[in-house]
Amino acid sequence: MKSLNLLGRCSLVAIVLAMSALSVEAKTTKTDPLAPTGQWSAYTAGRASTPPMGWSSWNAFGTDVTEARVLDSANTIIESGLAAKGYRYINIDDGWWLKRRQTDGRMQVRSAIFPSAAIGGADETSFKPFTDRIHSMGLKAGIYSDLGRNSCSQAYGGPNTPNLPKGSVAEREVGLYGHMSQDMKLYFADWGFDFIKVDGCGVRAFTADSEKVKSGQYRALGPLIDFQSVNRTDVAEVKKLYGEIGEALKRDNPDGDFVYSICAWGSADVRAWGKNVGNLSRTSDDLTPTWARMLTNFDSAATRALYAKPGTWNDPDMLFVGHGDFDEHHLTEAKSHFALWAMINAPLIIGYDLRKAPKELMDIFGNADIIAIDQDPAGNQAVLAYDTDDVQIFVKTLGSDPAHKAVAIFNRGDVARDVNLTAAHLKYATDGTIRLKDLWTKATLPDFKGDLKLRVEPHQTLIFDAQGAHALAGGTYLSEVPGRVNPAEDGVVVPQADPYIHRMVSPWGGTYGRGDLPMYAGWGGAQADSTPYGRSLQVGGQVFASGLGVLAGSRLEVRLAGERRFEARVGIDDSTLNPTQSVTFSLYGDGKLLKTSKPLHFGQAPELLTADVQGVKILELVARPGGAPSVQPTTVTWGDAALIR
Repeated sequence: MKSLNLLGRCSLVAIVLAMSALSVEAKTTKTDPLAPTGQWSAYTAGRASTPPMGWSSWNAFGTDVTEARVLDSANTIIESGLAAKGYRYINIDDGWWLKRRQTDGRMQVRSAIFPSAAIGGADETSFKPFTDRIHSMGLKAGIYSDLGRNSCSQAYGGPNTPNLPKGSVAEREVGLYGHMSQDMKLYFADWGFDFIKVDGCGVRAFTADSEKVKSGQYRALGPLIDFQSVNRTDVAEVKKLYGEIGEALKRDNPDGDFVYSICAWGSADVRAWGKNVGNLSRTSDDLTPTWARMLTNFDSAATRALYAKPGTWNDPDMLFVGHGDFDEHHLTEAKSHFALWAMINAPLIIGYDLRKAPKELMDIFGNADIIAIDQDPAGNQAVLAYDTDDVQIFVKTLGSDPAHKAVAIFNRGDVARDVNLTAAHLKYATDGTIRLKDLWTKATLPDFKGDLKLRVEPHQTLIFDAQGAHALAGGTYLSEVPGRVNPAEDGVVVPQADPYIHRMVSPWGGTYGRGDLPMYAGWGGAQADSTPYGRSLQVGGQVFASGLGVLAGSRLEVRLAGERRFEARVGIDDSTLNPTQSVTFSLYGDGKLLKTSKPLHFGQAPELLTADVQGVKILELVARPGGAPSVQPTTVTWGDAALIR
């Protein structure tokens, strides 16, 4: 009788769970952001399956750019062998424009500095001869514009800034605002450009109370972006405008040969949506050639591994190797700058006058092994494996084999440090042999097991190719392959400034005011191997060295590659700010429910969630909060989340 009763109870439980699962599936609608789509929503248009490489005029010449200087730089790229190593985009930044023709709104090139653009009368100019020349060299051509009516040089330049647009107020409105489709067609279909960087100064700097607007030089617009307050930023409108550019690019480029760079400097919550709208997304304000500023820009991108992947990349700004703290007299710093950009899959865009580059700098730009780290087709941004204010260790999975890694050991400080690199940092078996190849010296270090002690000098970055036995035989942790994970919804309701990004004396404002306050909204976004707030993953007292940390109300898309099983131990993280809300975890394969957990509560042990994923293309991981919406976020953990082959 007891057996029969137990069987009845088990059957009843099974029926209830099945009905609950059906209920979860039935309740999801197209308007529900957690509803499975079976689709990959990150941006895949354009030509950015790997981070773009090339050269830009801005850091080298500012607005004092000329056709001769650009072509000389292009020739140097070829003659030095850098083009053969992947540097192929030759990008013109601010300073190229003369005015917007009022009869038809067509942009006019400043032919005094780009003489090949003079194809007819005074008002007939075209960049087509220039782009034809660049293309004939086997290279690609890039152009610059702004989201607003006016550009950054107009916003922040002075009376002596060269090559500012000329003419009436309307003629000097050279930005995309009100002309997006027209300009995209002109720049790409007619003129033949392959890359565009779109700044946002025009929707940030021309407020009604700004001196340049009050003096009658420019018309007011916005501000749509308030750099100091995401709450005062019109996030929806900024996203909409940048999205319209992306759609125009796809519409007016039938061959799809373009790269679209969004330059919103980490503002307007671009962390959350930039990856869905463009190929590159700037994560911070402009880089300057100082060590402190490099730390700031690097930090703004270094913990966003889940927001970069083939087709769409984090952009901490173009390289400043060759200038200031990164010139030929500071080769340790220059090498660190280059190696760190490669580890986080940043675009490798040179911003230096290559005509005067010494061999030591050209050797850095041309390091084929480190370029290969940046250009690895798997597109996995390095994940932070060890973190202090002094030393950081970043590990990046190369290709499809989790036993093949790149590892960078970065000394941020001014004192030499002894660092123990461990098998655990690399997610290797502790009893397996580990081999490291130094990508600067090309030397192979003696094999070791367990851990290896290394000396790292001030500001130095050691970077290695690593081979070892993977800790998870026959499987891969999702945190090792962030290029295959897309936070379609990361659960962030109120974007917050990131307090972990290095703060420095402002290169523009000095020590006026209260200092460089936390900015670059991104705090609380999905993370690999940590919670959204930088804590260790821990559920019910159980610590996970591997896993994904995210907020409830999230949906993660995962691209599969023939794996047969998914497994994770899920629950509410012990660090959550909201211990009262329950969360249900669900797995969907190509839009169909595979498995769901019971509602889990704070303090409960993690629940094992597994599913057969054979034949599945897109796996979706959903953490759905229960009860009434809460102003306090609930932190959840997908502990040891892994794909098993």
